[in-house]
Amino acid sequence: MARVAGARRAFAVLLVVCGAAGLLASWVITLDKFKLLENPHFVPGCSLNPVVSCGSVMKSAQASAFGFPNPMLGLVAYGIVICVGVSLLAGAAFPGWYWLVFDAGCLFGIGFVTWLQFQSLYRIGALCLWCCLAWAATILLFWYVTSFTVRNDFLPAPRPVKTFLDEFTWVLPVLHIGVIGMLILTRWWDFWTS
Repeated sequence: MARVAGARRAFAVLLVVCGAAGLLASWVITLDKFKLLENPHFVPGCSLNPVVSCGSVMKSAQASAFGFPNPMLGLVAYGIVICVGVSLLAGAAFPGWYWLVFDAGCLFGIGFVTWLQFQSLYRIGALCLWCCLAWAATILLFWYVTSFTVRNDFLPAPRPVKTFLDEFTWVLPVLHIGVIGMLILTRWWDFWTS
């Protein structure tokens, strides 16, 4: 019989909260994208200045990387995350293949978010606050889900890695978000300090 694993309440709540944050961001961006399609002169509420300019990001080619608006992908993906979290809160346990597929989805998410971060900082030259919320949610999801699969022996790793993840998983998303924060700070240093 295949081994299954449930999760602690804190992990399940983390999935629900991150999924809800990503879903909220995706929903707001989707609504603003529809308004932008109806009226090309529409200015989203989160377009605050030349750097924090959601409209600039939404009008870019990168905002529809797969031929449809990116947040529509988020509506589905973050909805799935919420379902997994709620199922765990209800006492569900899933087999190893399920966790590996879920982690692979998180890996795709972090890869896509990393590409979007690069595009936003160095090609589009603007930030979307709602996108930043989705980025943070995806970073947390990736590191915590990967840690979970490693600690439960669904993803092989050396014992020191498992020990580290057992105690210090939080370090990885904090460092990851910190690096992104530093890139944002340095990319527009003149703007922030003027």
